[in-house]
Amino acid sequence: MSSISENVRDAQGSPTGLAAEGGTVTVPPSAGRARGIGWRMRAEIALLAGPALIVFLAFVIFPVVMAAYYGFFSWQGFGPPTDFVGLRNYVTILTDPTFHDALRHNAFIMVMSLVMQGPIAIALALLLNRKMRGQSVIRVLIFVPYVISEVVVGTGWSLMLQTSGAVNDLLGKLGLEGLQRDWLSDPKIAIWTLMIIITWKYVGFAVILFLAGLQGIPEELSEAAAIDGASYWQVQRRITLPLLGPTLRIWAFLSIIGSLQLFDLVYIVWGQYVASTAGTSTMATYMVVNGRNAGSFGYGNAVAVVLFVISLIVALIYQRFVLRRDTEGATTGGKR
Repeated sequence: MSSISENVRDAQGSPTGLAAEGGTVTVPPSAGRARGIGWRMRAEIALLAGPALIVFLAFVIFPVVMAAYYGFFSWQGFGPPTDFVGLRNYVTILTDPTFHDALRHNAFIMVMSLVMQGPIAIALALLLNRKMRGQSVIRVLIFVPYVISEVVVGTGWSLMLQTSGAVNDLLGKLGLEGLQRDWLSDPKIAIWTLMIIITWKYVGFAVILFLAGLQGIPEELSEAAAIDGASYWQVQRRITLPLLGPTLRIWAFLSIIGSLQLFDLVYIVWGQYVASTAGTSTMATYMVVNGRNAGSFGYGNAVAVVLFVISLIVALIYQRFVLRRDTEGATTGGKR
């Protein structure tokens, strides 16, 4: 029998050939690969992922589908929907100036949340990442507002910011009567009052997130840059912030989606009527006021669908153009 020489190339998927006297026998690329998962592994995956999938379908997908269905009806919230109106609810939403105002408010809140919270959170995270006395206590105090219920936060701020509240009273005692304002009802400053409340409430989450990202940056890089003569701010600008980029982008994504869906603080502080006149209404408050509170549940479901579609489009665009590099780097399978 003729001797056969085995020619094995690298293990990264290169073809394996068997050279003989009469020619070359080529082993197909699929040979040697692991066989498909067996029924036991399939059953194990189904057992572990099945409950989560059922919960996701029941509490996420099904409500979205039902909201889209009810949005085609003029439904009062009880009994089966029978008054089919087609796209009339959606046309009304997209042509309503009040909804346009709410959409602009959401866009303003989305942008200003990034502008105001980002620099403050980065500065606090860099400060707290250095060794200092009382570091743990300061971290806890910064994070406390985030874990407090929105109802408590909204009620407390609404009481303090009334015309006869603690803020104006403090300004009066300090001799700063000229700075006293109607913080909640004046359309010129109400939206900025909301931004202050949002920043106070959620900047702690950003700080903790950035601190977690800073822990993953090797200290050797900063030490090497310092040895080469780089100043503290040069190290932060050239090394720390670029390496903190993935964490910054994830936080920005969460902030954007949260800004688009903002409801509780606005509804608690301003209520269902003042929010619109004060210029702080959002798409979520518009949905509740014109849907549930008005007894028009079909219209409210249509608003919910529009809000869902807007949030989905923004999320897909952000993932496509901002998070693409991070998601591609996280995948285990590379392009062939």
